[in-house]
Amino acid sequence: MDALEILTNIEQVIPYFQPIFSADEHKIIGYEVLGRMKSGDGAVESLGPFFVDDEIPDEYKIEVDERVTRLALEKFIEESQEGDIFLNRDARLLMLDHGESFLELLLEFEKKGLNLNRTVIELSEKSFVGDFDQLVHLLLYYKTYGIKIAIDNIGGNSGQLDRLSHYSPDILKVDLFQLRNDAGNKVYKDILYSLSVLARKIGASLLFENIEINYQLQFAWLNGGRYYQGFYLKHPSDSFLTPDLLKEKLKEKCQDYIRYEKKHLEAGYEFADVLHKEISQTLVLIKKQTVEFDGLLFEVAKHFTDKCFRLYICDENGFQVTSNVVKSNQKWMIEPRYKGKNWSWRPYFLENIIRMRIDKKGLLSDIYSDIDSGESIRTYSYPYGNGLYLFMDLSYEFLFEEEGLLF
Repeated sequence: MDALEILTNIEQVIPYFQPIFSADEHKIIGYEVLGRMKSGDGAVESLGPFFVDDEIPDEYKIEVDERVTRLALEKFIEESQEGDIFLNRDARLLMLDHGESFLELLLEFEKKGLNLNRTVIELSEKSFVGDFDQLVHLLLYYKTYGIKIAIDNIGGNSGQLDRLSHYSPDILKVDLFQLRNDAGNKVYKDILYSLSVLARKIGASLLFENIEINYQLQFAWLNGGRYYQGFYLKHPSDSFLTPDLLKEKLKEKCQDYIRYEKKHLEAGYEFADVLHKEISQTLVLIKKQTVEFDGLLFEVAKHFTDKCFRLYICDENGFQVTSNVVKSNQKWMIEPRYKGKNWSWRPYFLENIIRMRIDKKGLLSDIYSDIDSGESIRTYSYPYGNGLYLFMDLSYEFLFEEEGLLF
């Protein structure tokens, strides 16, 4: 379907609505408006390719987009919908007239009953090459009317992280499509985790889209997703739905995820407690035989050779007071070049030192990628005494074999 055919038959252009579900109430909290085209045989086609085609003139896109928006807002008001309505806008097209025509359209419908506080602009700006400061100024101006801002298409694009806070966005929309066929992509997951941290820092909610399987929904829940959208929940349609349509299903899913995560957390705490006792008992025996730190670590390593691949001791300021004791080809060796290095710059290092000093017990880290090997590992930190702390890096092989320790 080419652009001229769409313009010639613009009366066949209609809005479709894809529901957005909330994590806290398990109900529909709004709809994203999508453009569709009815064909002669009754089939309905997406206008997505039309809007992203760079060869199609801007005025064609603006005309079709305005029709979709008008019909959607009319239906939204007529049926007295209580949720939010998400309207897609391309930042480049929006800035052609500095956002004036779009604001005039919204103010026109405000007089008909549209609550601007429940209007969300879903902005795609990843290809925007205009004046970024002017775009930010426009969005902040929109927010003075109560209009909310959602930034779209940010999943997996870490280069945008430094720009997002400028918008003061209300919602960050994250695409989970890549997790559909590549659930083991750790780099992608780490980027999404960074987005969840950023969202919390700037006071934005996360909306995960393109959820097509249960794993994606669970991932969204686990990573702070407040809103969910995708075919796994509901396909777009030309009508609005009962808000509580999936309430029981989502509640059951949520309870499954809670049980799963609690089991994972409990496994970590139980393992940490057992490891603390094992290390304490081992140190009691070894301290009677040696007082030299490198030699002591070497002996400890032999007791835990099935669990870890690296050990070292730091003081409470992060300065390493021992060599690294490292396992290579199933043999333990001492690497003295690490002695004296400082690790206080690592995230949570000093926080964990204080926690261990106060609680008098060790801590098991979350899963992270080892700088040297690139493998997924966890580190167990143990309060050795006298302001010193022992760090034991647990191997991927060991974590893989232990239920609940590798997630």
